[in-house]
Amino acid sequence: MDKVTVMKDIDELHDTYCADCLVIQQLRKERGKPGAHRFCIESCSIGEKLQFLGEELLKVYHK
Repeated sequence: MDKVTVMKDIDELHDTYCADCLVIQQLRKERGKPGAHRFCIESCSIGEKLQFLGEELLKVYHK
């Protein structure tokens, strides 16, 4: 994967799923911003995809 493709994929996932996510909005009220962020990192399937794409982006930069 090249850098531009990975960045477009990340932007598309974020815009489609994360920008208006009701789960994040509710968790921010209940747990605060760090608690909502922790949910995204550990439990959200979109968060897992974003982590994978981030790792792919790091591979591109280390070449």
